[in-house]
Amino acid sequence: MGIFSFLTGSGDKGPEDRGATSSDAAPRSPTDAGVSASDTGRDAAGDPRWNFGALAEPLPSSGPSPASDVGPGDPVKALELKPHIVEAISTVFDPEIPVNIYELGLIYDIIVDASAKVLIKMTLTSPACPSAQSLPGEVQWKVKAVPGVSDAVVDIVWEPPWSPERMSDVARLQLGMF
Repeated sequence: MGIFSFLTGSGDKGPEDRGATSSDAAPRSPTDAGVSASDTGRDAAGDPRWNFGALAEPLPSSGPSPASDVGPGDPVKALELKPHIVEAISTVFDPEIPVNIYELGLIYDIIVDASAKVLIKMTLTSPACPSAQSLPGEVQWKVKAVPGVSDAVVDIVWEPPWSPERMSDVARLQLGMF
């Protein structure tokens, strides 16, 4: 049996092949168990495999991007606030890597508009990052707390993809990557 054969049913022996009697047999499909396909998350045809195609469908649009709330960058405000914003972001750590996210290279851009609204463009180490729910919120919360910042918006971007080459020398030194 292959490592993923449990998903497709290939390589799985029926109960009679394992020496079990028909009275010991577990239901072989959702309909045998009296469960509808919609109850199990399986496809509408009753196929016992999971409907992985649904994972590829785009998420429903929830309206305009929050990044559109931030106006064009103001170089004077950015010069005034950016060092404090970087200092605040440097207190956010990826729980799996003992280096702050700024030194890891997860922050791609910091834009400050004339009304002191801040847009942080950041990425994660991977789309399946376990901290995907917590890191952006923590960044937003800490940047909003910077004196002089009126609001903060975090925009998660995937281009360019993150790689270890984006790490600073400080991060490389902390992780022993020299």
